Amino acid sequence: MDHEAAVKGIGVSVGDEGLGAPAVVLRAREEFVPIFISPDQAQSMQFALRGEPSERPLTHDLLISMVTEFGGAIDRVRIDDLQDGTFYAKIDAEVYHGGERQRFVFDARPSDGIAIALRVDCSVLISDEVLDAAGQPPDEFNLQEFSGGPEDPDW
Repeated sequence: MDHEAAVKGIGVSVGDEGLGAPAVVLRAREEFVPIFISPDQAQSMQFALRGEPSERPLTHDLLISMVTEFGGAIDRVRIDDLQDGTFYAKIDAEVYHGGERQRFVFDARPSDGIAIALRVDCSVLISDEVLDAAGQPPDEFNLQEFSGGPEDPDW
């Protein structure tokens, strides 16, 4: 079963050596799932979360423009696997040709999928298997390990 996830924020892990890697924190099934991402992905997601356009199109903006120009649409992003600490995702898309709908599934990094989903306002889904392996209950999720999180008490 898949569960709809909400992007709760972008943070940076904090350890004994100071600031670490950026992470996007998702919430699904009343659990938090941190996914570590690159600084570029974090910036792209921050632009999307704030609704701020960049001076020039970022890769995610370009991809969405191309899909749209070719008559396609992005339907949803699925984070569907976790192997050896690496998350895997799929982007479900569709295009109409001659009145017929064609569906496409693209393998993607979760960070790319989430950055795209934030821009097109589509669902991000996480499988039970991923949540069972990586989900953390709110009372066990240490927000102090992340800086830059929102002030929202529901975080």
